Amino acid sequence: MPSVIDLTLPLEDGLPALGRLARPVVIPHTTHEASKKFKQGTPDDLLTFSTCYMGMLDHTGTHVDALFHNNPEGATIDEMPIEMFMGKAVCLDLRHVGDRGDITREELEAAEKAAKVRVDGHIVLLCTGLNARHWPNDSICTNNAQVTADATRWLYERGSMVHGVEGPSTDRVDENLFENHRVCRDLGMVHYEWLWNLEALLGKGEFTFQGIPLRIKGGSASPVRALAFIG
Repeated sequence: MPSVIDLTLPLEDGLPALGRLARPVVIPHTTHEASKKFKQGTPDDLLTFSTCYMGMLDHTGTHVDALFHNNPEGATIDEMPIEMFMGKAVCLDLRHVGDRGDITREELEAAEKAAKVRVDGHIVLLCTGLNARHWPNDSICTNNAQVTADATRWLYERGSMVHGVEGPSTDRVDENLFENHRVCRDLGMVHYEWLWNLEALLGKGEFTFQGIPLRIKGGSASPVRALAFIG
């Protein structure tokens, strides 16, 4: 049996979020104590229950963008082929790039060599150490590395249509250039953001990744439970 590594940021009330995006609201809706008034079950076996209210954007927590997110002609999350969100994967070690650094074509080539897995249609996860350096501080929202346009094209040239990063974006949002997002728009690529625990994948070689979105009608993205299957 393969071992399973959870790559999903715990979803909770008030997670850090980019300034242009709302923080999620996850609060109690009905508590076990309050539900006693419904008198479910029998007098000697009262069945209480608990529910939570969730109010959040489709780009909250660990999520995957839809093609529609930056392309008005692109497929929404419910229209995209489910096969796009699973498959062979590799995690590249880019921790040396540091805060607000550039992930270039040359950086990817060197990291690929170190991982001993040639990228060939893989889902490529990029470990930059951002979570380890900044979580849970709001500084995590402004210190992510930039996946450059040239690096994004390198992934495309290797048949990689899906990649994923720690933190809120593949781009340094405050620069307002969105190099990676624009190339993804033009080439039909997508990416995962706010991945978690990527260090656990370093040195593991090729593995199987799965990050299935909710079937949100017209959605521009969706939260996912991202998992890596090793062995």
